[in-house]
Amino acid sequence: MNNFNGLICDMSTLPLLSTAKSRSISPENRTGEKGQGGMATEGTGAGPARDLGKGWKISPSIAVASGETLMLADIAGPGAIQSMWMAGAYHPRHCILRIYWDDQEQPSVECPIGDFFCNPWKKHFQLTSQMVCNNPGQAAFNCYWPMPFRERCRMTIENRSTQEMVWYYQINYALAPVDEDAAYFHAQFRRTNPLPYKEDFVMLDGVQGRGHYAGTYMTWGVNNNGWWGEGEIKFFIDGDGEYPTICGTGTEDYFGGCYNFDVPGIGYQEYCTPYAGMPQVIRPDGLYQAQQRFGMYRWHVPDPIRFEENLRVTIQALGWREGMRYLPLQDDISSVAFWYQTLPTAPFPALPDNDYLEII
Repeated sequence: MNNFNGLICDMSTLPLLSTAKSRSISPENRTGEKGQGGMATEGTGAGPARDLGKGWKISPSIAVASGETLMLADIAGPGAIQSMWMAGAYHPRHCILRIYWDDQEQPSVECPIGDFFCNPWKKHFQLTSQMVCNNPGQAAFNCYWPMPFRERCRMTIENRSTQEMVWYYQINYALAPVDEDAAYFHAQFRRTNPLPYKEDFVMLDGVQGRGHYAGTYMTWGVNNNGWWGEGEIKFFIDGDGEYPTICGTGTEDYFGGCYNFDVPGIGYQEYCTPYAGMPQVIRPDGLYQAQQRFGMYRWHVPDPIRFEENLRVTIQALGWREGMRYLPLQDDISSVAFWYQTLPTAPFPALPDNDYLEII
């Protein structure tokens, strides 16, 4: 008998049959129910469809008023989110995505939409990776993190901006029993601007339970001249004290590059690979675009970092000063940590207000 549940799929499982039920939530079927798509009579496409009638793209998107939080999905399990696509008129850091598992009041995902999809700037940057893609035109967000759940999935979007937001989305999922050893997806945003002198940037702390670290997206705004990425990433696992179990060798090394990301004759070189990349380099223009900024990702898909009880993740910000000595930097650093763990989810630090979140 075939025991494949059909929830976590890749090329090796693609030929396998399963009894899983495929479903999808969009503005044209906001509940995901079988046979209920394309039935809207009102929506953002009602005007263009006025000569065609029901079934002709009447509700392709939703309007989210300033200050409003809307439910994107409320799904009874068991099952798994398998992929998501989102796009629209939005502010990348004033639009907040939250995901709640199994009736928890505490979200397991709380993140500005731009950072979750690795593009927190108002300018579009192409990104092609295994877990996240940003495609033409304005910002077509795609993610492929598998997200199993047993009892319930709730997903909301909050519009913190002063303008109405028009939002398009497709949340693809399957319904089937979840493996006993499957953990829950988590994502947490943090920002420190500026980083206090001689302090490490904390990417993740307070995690309690059993699980594994799955990935990092990081933005780095440089507030000094010179190279900025000598700092080491550190994973403090299961009660590590002053010193971590896993310690990297440099910021660019962790993100799969080397020697300052510097290609002779070119300088900083953008790149995207399946599991690591630096797709975003913002260069000074000699006028108002004065700061260098970078966006980088590292997906621990082939090499997840396992923990049994707790996890803390930090990274140093180091440059160079005279005399070949390290310079502790005070840069503008943001991160999204992606991981899987057992429930319950520990409370996250409160998100900063809009002014602190915004990148200028």
